[in-house]
Amino acid sequence: MKSLFVGNMSFQTTESELRELFAPFGQVTRVHMAMDRETGRARGFAFVEMPNDEEAAKAMTALDGKEVGGRNLKVNEARPKGEGGPPRGPKSYGRPGSGGSGGGGGRGKGGGGGRDRFSNEDYRESARQPREPRW
Repeated sequence: MKSLFVGNMSFQTTESELRELFAPFGQVTRVHMAMDRETGRARGFAFVEMPNDEEAAKAMTALDGKEVGGRNLKVNEARPKGEGGPPRGPKSYGRPGSGGSGGGGGRGKGGGGGRDRFSNEDYRESARQPREPRW
């Protein structure tokens, strides 16, 4: 069983069109198109599962770079959720204890682009400076 990532798709591409595109190379067990939660529109990428690894490899080489709907498809082997490229979301700026893994955003401990280098407790007793007015 091999899962293929299909990226750079036209937003108008449907699941059935994708299935038809991969069908000449072998059996397609599942097509999952990523949809936007708010709008319900396609997000421009999908995952296609094929049971036979050789057929999936053939489909990958044949369809990578192929123009569909005015866009060149990007087809490669899907990576498991945990491994992706560089972690997205907050930067750790090399602080110890922040790790750098577990990408996915949020503002838990160890993120936030330098905002939490100083805690509120450092300034608890000091007088607050007046804010500059917003014109």
